[in-house]
Amino acid sequence: MANVYNGLINIYKEPGFTSNDVVAKLRGILHQKKIGHTGTLDPDAVGVLVVCLGTGTKLVEMLTDHDKEYIAVCRLGVTTDTQDMSGQVLAEREVNVTRQALTEAVKAFVGDYDQIPPMYSAIKQGGRKLYELAREGIEVERKARRIHIDRITILDDSLLETEHLFTMEVKCSKGTYIRTLCNDIGERLGCGAVMQHLTRTCVGAFHLEDAHTLSEIEKMRDEGTLPSIIQSPEYIFRDLDAIHVSDAHRALLENGNSFRTDNLITEDPEDVNDKEYAKEMFRDGNRFRVYSQDDTFFGIYRYDGRIRQFRVEKFFYENND
Repeated sequence: MANVYNGLINIYKEPGFTSNDVVAKLRGILHQKKIGHTGTLDPDAVGVLVVCLGTGTKLVEMLTDHDKEYIAVCRLGVTTDTQDMSGQVLAEREVNVTRQALTEAVKAFVGDYDQIPPMYSAIKQGGRKLYELAREGIEVERKARRIHIDRITILDDSLLETEHLFTMEVKCSKGTYIRTLCNDIGERLGCGAVMQHLTRTCVGAFHLEDAHTLSEIEKMRDEGTLPSIIQSPEYIFRDLDAIHVSDAHRALLENGNSFRTDNLITEDPEDVNDKEYAKEMFRDGNRFRVYSQDDTFFGIYRYDGRIRQFRVEKFFYENND
């Protein structure tokens, strides 16, 4: 019987693959159907693609919400219909941009930013994906979407004057199109711009240096070492406090029911029954990783101060008996 893998795996998406291609190939490699990715990367882009396996697919939506980091190479003086180098050139303009002007233009996009998504995107409008309309030569009006740029750092501008290239690192919220950011920086500079290359370096706690190619995944499967790189679902919640429910109340957990603070074992967290400690820790709306006494992970619960109970927010436990 084939292994069923559950959790999160950090894939290095290589150029030429769509994100859905990666999922399809992983289904063949791992011989299981329940697999999903957490955020589309364009076929030409490379880097971190977090893939959810088995019960980990419950995390797809939560991981999609995580901030992301990219390194983008941007070419000034060119605009295309796709906002990257794969598209049809719409215009070429002269470039007279100083390093100071570039720095000022880039800074203007840090913070909240109303970004108009590109026509070549998977966003649906009127029941159809925008890229389908774009391929038919149809352009429709798109509503700007509020996104947030935490920071933009110019990593390299040594080719700015000769080849009109610069490289920037961007940390941003979900829903940000980096090629549109490149385009908008170019428009602000008055010369236009396209994204020449994109690497996603980070999604939440998942970093580029820990990503694995599909061929590496296949090799690890054959060697039996694959489980060592699959993160358990609670991995992305490790910043939340952990609490343990006593064996006497385990049935509440197994049935996904709410429970109270006096159902927790006293030794974890320390002084959990101390009134002052509990008052500070158990505030209305606080979220916790919840385990049984034997350290089985059950899910993420939120404390409801009104009824003084922990309610399940995301349930991961599966009884395999």
